[in-house]
Amino acid sequence: MRILIGVQGTGNGHLSRCSALAEALVSKAVHVDYLVSGRAPEHFFDMEAFGTWQWRKGLSFAVKDGRIDLKATVQQNDWRQFWRDVNGLDLSPYDLVVTDYEPVVAWAAKRQGKRCIGMGRQYAFMGKTKSLRLPWMYQQMLRWFAPATDIVGMHWISDGAHIVPPIVHQRVAAQQPEVGHYLVYLPFESLLSVHRLLVKFPQYSFSVFHPEAKRQRIAGIEYYPPSRLRFAEQFVRATGVISNAGFETSCEALTYGKKLLVRPLAGQFEQLANARCLEELGLATQLTSLTEQGLADWFATAEAQQCYWPDVAEALAQWLTSGAQESVAELSRRLWKRAEVDNYRALLRSELLA
Repeated sequence: MRILIGVQGTGNGHLSRCSALAEALVSKAVHVDYLVSGRAPEHFFDMEAFGTWQWRKGLSFAVKDGRIDLKATVQQNDWRQFWRDVNGLDLSPYDLVVTDYEPVVAWAAKRQGKRCIGMGRQYAFMGKTKSLRLPWMYQQMLRWFAPATDIVGMHWISDGAHIVPPIVHQRVAAQQPEVGHYLVYLPFESLLSVHRLLVKFPQYSFSVFHPEAKRQRIAGIEYYPPSRLRFAEQFVRATGVISNAGFETSCEALTYGKKLLVRPLAGQFEQLANARCLEELGLATQLTSLTEQGLADWFATAEAQQCYWPDVAEALAQWLTSGAQESVAELSRRLWKRAEVDNYRALLRSELLA
């Protein structure tokens, strides 16, 4: 059996999720190829899980001052090259095509009449749910960007027959967090503005990951360039996490029981929906703008929440290598049933230790 998986490279969450899936697929008797798009190839890091991966330019959003710039998005994407890549991708060698919101693979499958499984957070918005609300226009934009014949959406709670729990790439073992230490991941904010805000809280320590950062310590704040392993090491040390409202980072925070503050990227309807949902579920605090008072209030009053999800990467690897014959609805039912068992066991352990 041969599988092609398209990985959206504009966000590190897609890469983290697909790395976990790739590691689960290694032990299976299948040949898996990976195609990654969304940023220049030299800007990718920690790609070992994907072996000899293919690259295409793909499509990406332009961001300015923490807000999506739609005009620049239209102007900066090379639409002619995108369609050349779509039309030039031969899917005939593959028994199964999967996309984690990667548009070249998705559109190539659509044009060639190939079954394509859309897997990931964005596909949660493409089916009926009560907790994820998007205007009709935005739903259609999501569908258009990376179309799929079968959708496997990921969400924090069971809220639809197309929904499974998230894949969380746990690269290091959990440990006792350090009181007063916080991990900060705000890649769409100005690094200078982040620094100016954090230095107002010298009573806390911070590990800041940012695309513009170099490894250094300034005014007691530790700065790191993007690195998934280093990120994971600092993550488990932290009492809490301050981030944009991307799905994967919030899932990691909830898995490890970190208190969570999210600042959704302005103009990014998925992040706005994520932040609203997290707040409504009582899983995180939302700030529409990062202010000294808002941050001070969160430090003083926020409480950590923890979620218990099964090994979704292994379950999906088994499902895919069996030809994805089981319905998504049945796959969803099985995984959420397992999540209920894991949650019950965790509650029982906590009561026994109390």
